[in-house]
Amino acid sequence: MDKNQLKDWISEYLKGTEYELVTLSVSPSNDILVEVDRLAGVDVDFCAELNRFLVEKLDAIEPDYSLEVGSVSLTDPFKTKIQYLKNLGHDVEVMVKKPTPNPSLKGGEQWIKYHGQLVSVDEETFSVDVEERVAVEGKKRKELRTTTYTWRYDEPKYVKYDLKF
Repeated sequence: MDKNQLKDWISEYLKGTEYELVTLSVSPSNDILVEVDRLAGVDVDFCAELNRFLVEKLDAIEPDYSLEVGSVSLTDPFKTKIQYLKNLGHDVEVMVKKPTPNPSLKGGEQWIKYHGQLVSVDEETFSVDVEERVAVEGKKRKELRTTTYTWRYDEPKYVKYDLKF
């Protein structure tokens, strides 16, 4: 199965729409996964139409395959900027490396999870407001404060929607 050919067909179909390809994977046994997204959300009918389009193309060249076309899972890490834009104002979970005061830790860094509200997205960075308890000079108890953290897209291990029940 030629992944580049698949990508070309999908790009052809998505041209002129608000949709973008987020994931295209092809396993050695020809299991094909196509995930698309757009700011306004993914329409099931659109996925069905894209599925039919791809089946028509694939049937002409490949008799043995399985095809799944759908939207990105709510619990998957963000892969494209459109996912950040779509989640502006929502709670997200960000996993990043942070220097640690404990020099015995490997590399002097550890992975830290931040939970907060995605407040801005631009070409290079995104920002998250995180509520934290911080020590305030002259007070016995820590106070709840909001800190805005800004990261480049390539810094976190992952960023994903913070699903709460």
